[in-house]
Amino acid sequence: MKPTLLILAAGIGSRYGGLKQIDPVGPNGQTILDYSLYDAKRAGFGKVVFIIRREIEEDFKSVFANKLSKTMPVEWVFQEIDILPEGFQVPVDRIKPWGTGHAVLMASGKIKEPFAVINADDFYGFEAFTKAVDFFNTDEKDNDYAMVAYELKNTLSDFGTVSRGICEVDEEGYLDSVVENTKIAREGAKVYNTELDGSKTELDENALTSMNFWCFKPAFFSQLESHFLSFIRSNINNPKAEFYIPTAIDTLIKLNQARVKVLPNSGQWFGITYKEDKPLVIDRIRKLTEAGDYPSDF
Repeated sequence: MKPTLLILAAGIGSRYGGLKQIDPVGPNGQTILDYSLYDAKRAGFGKVVFIIRREIEEDFKSVFANKLSKTMPVEWVFQEIDILPEGFQVPVDRIKPWGTGHAVLMASGKIKEPFAVINADDFYGFEAFTKAVDFFNTDEKDNDYAMVAYELKNTLSDFGTVSRGICEVDEEGYLDSVVENTKIAREGAKVYNTELDGSKTELDENALTSMNFWCFKPAFFSQLESHFLSFIRSNINNPKAEFYIPTAIDTLIKLNQARVKVLPNSGQWFGITYKEDKPLVIDRIRKLTEAGDYPSDF
């Protein structure tokens, strides 16, 4: 059974100022997501599930629906802030969705096979997708998951802060913990995260980092649902609280409910967080195209 690719594409791009998921960066108008889809298909993925929001549905489908229908089966699910466990209502001051963990839950009725989760606006490289497929082909335990990891220094933006999950890995290559840091930036020769109280914590620039490329089995949905319920009970009245995938994973590991194999990746990662990042991404894709890693038109 071929794995499914679950794509988190519900973000509006508040820091970017638009729908970066559909912004062209390739030599013939390709988006970053087009490269992920190209890599996923040749690595062995069999289906794509998009998580989007109703307000971007028309724009998003206008770019991807037709081209995908010719390559892989595709399904669409929606993340909205009012999709909550029974008995809970959205507070009037809540604006943003409930985070990436909540987004993954939206696909629970569409996926019955192993699946990988990626962001729509990150370039992960072909190696990442082949590592994911190799993991699915060799690990049969229901509660064994995996994460493709990158070095922190290779995931920063020159133009503002970024959110990253910093990982601790044990001697066998499994994740000990992952902590979401939501305001990371380089200052001179060092890298810091700005905490909620304004203080700064120095981070190791070589730390293995989650870029939201996860490999899960179907059992993950029921685990995620249980922990999301606990999250909502504690945070329903916090207008800024978000239920992140790394947070859920960290809890599962601490409770011995899952193991997560870390798959270090020597391939290239890059993405667009701010508009100023776009020219750098265009240049890097141009170089990959010239090197023959990708065709100029696909």
